[in-house]
Amino acid sequence: MYLATEAMTILRVEILLTCPSSSELALLCVLSGKESQENACVISQCLRGFMETPLNHPQISLSRRTLSAADVQASDVRPLSVLEETLSYLLSLLDSREHPFEVVHDFIFDRTRSIRQDLSIQNLASEGVIHLYEEIVKFHVISRQRLQGCSGTSISSMHHLNMEQLAKTLTTLYNIYDANRKPDYIYENEAEFRSLYVLLHLNTSSGVMGEPLSLWFRKLTSNLIKSKEMCFVRKLLRSYRNGNYRSFLRTTASEATYLQYCISEPHIREMRSFAVECINNVCYKLQPYPLLRLSHNLMMKEMDVESLCHECGLEIRTDSDGSIVLPTKQTNFCRPKEGFRNYDLIGIEVERLL
Repeated sequence: MYLATEAMTILRVEILLTCPSSSELALLCVLSGKESQENACVISQCLRGFMETPLNHPQISLSRRTLSAADVQASDVRPLSVLEETLSYLLSLLDSREHPFEVVHDFIFDRTRSIRQDLSIQNLASEGVIHLYEEIVKFHVISRQRLQGCSGTSISSMHHLNMEQLAKTLTTLYNIYDANRKPDYIYENEAEFRSLYVLLHLNTSSGVMGEPLSLWFRKLTSNLIKSKEMCFVRKLLRSYRNGNYRSFLRTTASEATYLQYCISEPHIREMRSFAVECINNVCYKLQPYPLLRLSHNLMMKEMDVESLCHECGLEIRTDSDGSIVLPTKQTNFCRPKEGFRNYDLIGIEVERLL
């Protein structure tokens, strides 16, 4: 039996699940004060729904505990097979619609950290472990995208912690790739997961942890550099640094995988606002820019382009022919403090992302 205990100042919620010979489940809530009781009620309702499936799967052990190296006992560490089953179940909750995504994310977040600790304690580095780390990276990448659509006072800190753990998980994954390196061999998904580092560092002021790309690229093997995924992000990097928004958007729409697209979304918004700013500043004042043409260049619906221009503080008009146009040389261009909305990328191959 795996027993997890964790003390919290106001509320302690622990999930205990036995494996593999028993399927008992105990939910222990220690409440203190009216606010704690209300919070515990909400959390327990969520967790009760999450726990229904594991009751029938004794190989699943859900635990959010973290242990120091000195406190670790042999019975505290879950074997690889249990960790695989547990992570598979946790990731199945990502698409749950019964609770707000931030609640689902918080639940999975704590337990993926615990899984990583168990892997680290056992010093495992097999292909099965590589798969687990890849799946955890997927969780953090998808959470990065979905948290941007959430609202609340805690979302900012959740996003920061998620990015921090994404960077750490990627670093560990890359180290395991290198430790198991065979001559002229690339793991099945390695090129794609290596490419995520480049996408996270397109903007040098993003604040994402890690070394500069100029140094990072030097560590890659020639086979990785030549891979389809790395060629894609290198092309994207050139387009981004050169301000070539048309190439950036078209390359993303035609070549990005689902994970690459999730990470690219903030850059897509940035390149679109940059394009609107350039057109506003550079185009001839007496010839307003047609919104239909702008929608083609930005790979957006025309109504979405109109919304984007309004977000940038620009006015939209209808000319004598009845066409909607963007008058240029406007002096009130701005970027909203809360950030730009996310708009669909027209032309992207949805089937490729699934």
